[in-house]
Amino acid sequence: MSKKVLVVKGGFSAEREVSLVSGQGIAAALTEEGYETKEHDLHDVREFLNVLNEFKPDVVFNALHGNWGEDGEIQGLLDMLQIPYTHSGLKASAVGMDKQITKLVCQSIGIKTPLGEKTTYREFAKTGTAIAMPYVIKPVCDGSSVGVYIIRSAADLKQVEFADDDEILIEKYIDGQELTVSVLQGKALTVTEMRPQEGFYDYHAKYTDGATLHIIPAEIPEPIFNEALHNAEKLHKALECKTVSRCDFRYNKQDGLVLLEINTAPGMTPLSLVPEQYKHCGGTYSKLCKILVEEASCRKI
Repeated sequence: MSKKVLVVKGGFSAEREVSLVSGQGIAAALTEEGYETKEHDLHDVREFLNVLNEFKPDVVFNALHGNWGEDGEIQGLLDMLQIPYTHSGLKASAVGMDKQITKLVCQSIGIKTPLGEKTTYREFAKTGTAIAMPYVIKPVCDGSSVGVYIIRSAADLKQVEFADDDEILIEKYIDGQELTVSVLQGKALTVTEMRPQEGFYDYHAKYTDGATLHIIPAEIPEPIFNEALHNAEKLHKALECKTVSRCDFRYNKQDGLVLLEINTAPGMTPLSLVPEQYKHCGGTYSKLCKILVEEASCRKI
């Protein structure tokens, strides 16, 4: 008898539309692999609980992105309900989503991150920052480069939009090649360089077909290539990520290899980097989805 898989997509974050695309592709792939699948657009928790009760899935495939989906919230709920789910558990998800805590973990294991400071937007508007321009302002907890601003001059500050109490991270801007490494079952796959046709690798560049050129494998010195693989595996292990994660880096000769962030629930759209790297290594999209389902688990009571 095939496993019943509930593919949860949509959600409440700014990445809702991307999540819907991921969920649709995942459901089709799992049906192809022989699973009984059902898609659910999560926009009401009570309705979600009713669907869980009626469908009684063996596994929840978490195709949610951003806040509430990959920050430990949905993971904690499913842990309490004792329903196995894909990707990392509550602790790894919460830590991985918090860029400041991730920086502290990286410092403890010898992975370089940009010089930065955590503050609120209110405090930043009042006192500014000691970090010299150019610098980056971004939310402490969010993904897909949502709400990221590169400040090269005082005029750029006019574009910044946050609520006063929003926690933000101000970091030195690291120029250079944009790199990413997927880790699957503890092993790094390869290094991809992303070359946006214009601007930087923001939300538009990530999810717009043709907006970014993917160079796979990345054209970087072999020692840096190997360092990227090693650091991605090391952070995956340190955070106790499960099955799959993706680390984003910048590289230039002056700063070396610098980690920007880790994603504990990487995107699974047709343009997403983990499926692309897995395919480069000889796998298929549907096999990747199957691996995630078969390794699904929850915290035991």
